[in-house]
Amino acid sequence: MIKLKIKDISTEQRPRERLKSGAILNDAEILALILENGSKGENVIDLSHRLISTFGVEGLNSLSLAELTSIKGIGLAKASKLIAAFELSKRANSGRICEKVVRNPSDIASYYISKLKDLKKEHFIAVFLDSKNKIIKDEVISIGTLNSSLVHPREVFKEAIKCSANSIILVHNHPSGSVEASDEDHRVNKVLIEAGELVGIKVLDHLIVGDGKWESCL
Repeated sequence: MIKLKIKDISTEQRPRERLKSGAILNDAEILALILENGSKGENVIDLSHRLISTFGVEGLNSLSLAELTSIKGIGLAKASKLIAAFELSKRANSGRICEKVVRNPSDIASYYISKLKDLKKEHFIAVFLDSKNKIIKDEVISIGTLNSSLVHPREVFKEAIKCSANSIILVHNHPSGSVEASDEDHRVNKVLIEAGELVGIKVLDHLIVGDGKWESCL
C-alpha cells in the first residue's frame, strides 16, 4: 500500500513549511502534522480535513482507541498518536487555571469542558477569584446529581472566605452531554446567589459543561 506523505504535497501547502514561515495553522493542518501520512488514495491533508469536518477537534478528543481505529484511514499507529496528543494537551492545561484572569466565562469554559468530559457523575465546582478577577483556586464542592441539599452555601462560602475570595464562578458538568439547565440548577443558583449577597461575595456566573459545549445558567 502506497501512502501519500506530506512531502508529496506541493511545498506551499505543506503544514510544516507553513509553520516554519510563521503562519497560523488551521485544525486540519495541525492534525496533519500529528498523523504524518495519509492512506491509499487520500493524502494526509485530505484525511485531516475529512476527520475535522466529520468529528471536529472535540469529537476526535472524545473517541476511544477502538472508535478511532474503526475510522477509514486510521490504524493503530495514527489512533495512538491522536490519543497521545490529546492527553498531552490535557496535561499541559491542567495546571494553568490558577492565577488566570477571567474576563468572560469563555476564558475558563474550555478548561472545564476538558477537565470534566470523561466523568460519569456530576461534579459541582466553585472557582474563587480575587478583586482583579484572577483565579485563586477551584474546589470540588459535591459529586453526584446536583440538588440544593447536596450543595450547601456553607461549604461554598466557607472556602471562599478562607481564601479571601471577592467573587466566585460555579461550574458543573452534565454527563448526559446536555447543557440545558434543570429546575434544580436554577434552585441551586437562587440559594447561592442569595447567600453570596449576605456575605458580600458575588456569584458571577454558573456554567454547565457537557459534550464539548457550555452554557451559562444564570
